[in-house]
Amino acid sequence: MDQTLLALLSKVDTPTVCNAIETVQGRRGFAGFTRGTMICTQPGTAVVGYAATARIAALAPSTEPPEVIRARRMAYYKAMHDAPKPSVAVVEDLDFPNCIGAYWGEINATVHKGFGMAGALTNGVVRDLADHPEGFPVIAGSIGPSHGHVHVTELGTQVRVFGLHVAQGDLIHADRHGALVVPPDVVPALAEGIDKLLSTEKIILDAARRPDFDFAAFEAAWAAFEKART
Repeated sequence: MDQTLLALLSKVDTPTVCNAIETVQGRRGFAGFTRGTMICTQPGTAVVGYAATARIAALAPSTEPPEVIRARRMAYYKAMHDAPKPSVAVVEDLDFPNCIGAYWGEINATVHKGFGMAGALTNGVVRDLADHPEGFPVIAGSIGPSHGHVHVTELGTQVRVFGLHVAQGDLIHADRHGALVVPPDVVPALAEGIDKLLSTEKIILDAARRPDFDFAAFEAAWAAFEKART
């Protein structure tokens, strides 16, 4: 990823990227985002990177032999370590909506950050909230105390997190609002789309923040705003 675009994406929130995608596409209706309210361990930080996907389960113990589970676990960690950077761990909990196994606690968050990953996205459970390392946000489905019988079931397959389908290598942007997948064809024009969106929003925001703001000023600013926006 272009470092200038990466720096820009790291500074803006996910709603801004969502709107900027529509600005680039020239129409409303972009739908590649999560649905519902999620938990973010570091609310002021955006997670940007390419998806490294996996699936887990925790409600019941695995019926596979222990050596198979151990081998898959280490294969998981190797895949996360080797994922092209910047990378985001995107892990679907197959127990959803009845998830009980907190895969994302102090140890896993610290290990994944040590691998150089930018953060994690999951429909599952997070815990150890006071002990997560800075700079590794986890956007999760819920908070809970137990790891249950958590075990990795699949690596590198398409996953689904709060209605968002994510494939290995998809470009993810996520924060306290949820997450989205950036369409590949939008990437070359995304920085320009963000700049256009922010300058368009400034038309109405600057007017609304003036001490002499009234309905006439609103009407004039809104007309200019609607003319400029998608």
